[in-house]
Amino acid sequence: MLKILGKSPSINVRKVLWTCHELGLDYEQDQFGAGFQSTQTADFKALNPNAMVPVVLDGEFVLWESNVICRYLAAREGREDLLSSDPKRRALTEQWMDWQAGELNNSWRYAFPALARNSPQHQDPALIDAGVSEWNRHMQMLEEQLQRSGDYVLGDNFTLADIPLGLAVNRWSMTPMPRPALPAVSAYYDRLNQREGFRQYGRNGLV
Repeated sequence: MLKILGKSPSINVRKVLWTCHELGLDYEQDQFGAGFQSTQTADFKALNPNAMVPVVLDGEFVLWESNVICRYLAAREGREDLLSSDPKRRALTEQWMDWQAGELNNSWRYAFPALARNSPQHQDPALIDAGVSEWNRHMQMLEEQLQRSGDYVLGDNFTLADIPLGLAVNRWSMTPMPRPALPAVSAYYDRLNQREGFRQYGRNGLV
């Protein structure tokens, strides 16, 4: 059986859990990460030298990096609706997934721990303000894409790109900070909430 190593509150673990839900996959989960089993052991680092979650074990096959895991599982199951085999369509899906993991994720790197977690290491007001501004700037980019695309990031149909981006929208919406009105993002957030997988692993009070 597929095994997922990683704590349920982690945004990156929740990407994989939501993907498994969409795919109808059974799995076992072992809770690893801060507050749970340590990722700093030799055994865990043998699986992922970054000592980060999630890690997936599919028989003898070991895989880390959350977006890659999601793509692997969708491709393994042949879910063309989530991850097309058409090179251009697949590239667009991966483009938005990687944008979330890189550009969007980096935009909240200072503001999120400061405002959502009250991190003592992230209390510089100028850096918080700059972080909020950068985070909102990136969300405006998502707003403009959704205005062009329609219901979901790539058009009328839900794809794998909507999983990391949906979780990112949840994080942005729940962090106590000033936010511009982004009507397409708000409508997208409400639309995702109609999916059971998002209700369980996205809009669930966790950021």
